[in-house]
Amino acid sequence: MKYTQLGRTGLKVSRLVLGTMNFGPQTDEADSHAIMDAALASGINYFDTANVYGWGDNKGRTEEIIGNWFAQGGDRRDKVVLATKVYGNMAGDGAAWPNHDKLSALNIRRAVDASLKRLQTDYIDIYQFHHVDRSTPFEEIWQAIDTLVQQGKILYAGSSNFPGYKIAQANEIAARRGGTIGLVSEQCLYNLSERRAEMEVIPAAQEYGLGVIPWSPLHGGLLGGVIKKEVTGGRRSSGRTADSLADPAVRAQVQAYEDLLDKHGIEPGEAALAWLLTRPGVTGPIVGPRTAEQLDSALRAVELELTEELLTGLDEIFPGPGPSPEAFAW
Repeated sequence: MKYTQLGRTGLKVSRLVLGTMNFGPQTDEADSHAIMDAALASGINYFDTANVYGWGDNKGRTEEIIGNWFAQGGDRRDKVVLATKVYGNMAGDGAAWPNHDKLSALNIRRAVDASLKRLQTDYIDIYQFHHVDRSTPFEEIWQAIDTLVQQGKILYAGSSNFPGYKIAQANEIAARRGGTIGLVSEQCLYNLSERRAEMEVIPAAQEYGLGVIPWSPLHGGLLGGVIKKEVTGGRRSSGRTADSLADPAVRAQVQAYEDLLDKHGIEPGEAALAWLLTRPGVTGPIVGPRTAEQLDSALRAVELELTEELLTGLDEIFPGPGPSPEAFAW
């Protein structure tokens, strides 16, 4: 495994991030524990979750699965850089009770204690704001975070799904308060097929020293060899991926992508991850394996070297927006 600093911090994290969203809804507890054991054995030390994972009436279940894994001992917690998120309504599928969601100081305090209990740990390494809360000023948010840092309940704060201007606003207010390090990471939707983050989010993250953690690196499976799997009788696409492939232009684009990688003898999913590892500002993509085999495939991407010819070919199939601000200014 390769490691890098998380943004401007001294924290060393693996170039792959283990996403746990499938633990519970898609992968049972025993298999989830086996995947975490395999990830740790491979050198992945950065695990990402969220308080709402488990979904519906099972929100919090994913954190519980991770907590039960930590409870097995063997230095599991000590070796893991643990990231979780706050924002969502934790009241099952019902309406949230007032102050039981978003980023008020009251909900942050309540939510972190609940996550610590489910995770069976006394601290969270990176506590992330899952979405922008337009109703709560950053002065209040940072006051709550500063208190949690002083109490030893969290070490760093990160963001997820923030636009560039909110990254700037959050860190400028943190700087004015003094004594607050501000955001150290941003999780954003970023992959070969979805490159809009290059226009504002990634430049802002780089300017303010945030590590970029792309989620959905295979764009919901669209970049994982989906057409080849259909042809060979494998798992057929469904949901958002099937809807995307129904567009002839998208299908032609994905076919060209798979043909290019077949020419180079590289698996599409591994190439999509390896491409992200070449991008400026990217710390490491989140991989969310449902099985041990999917984890093995992701691990191979870390060692994969993409040639300039291949990178040029990928840019031709999936052109990005271009340099910022020129891409949108003129």
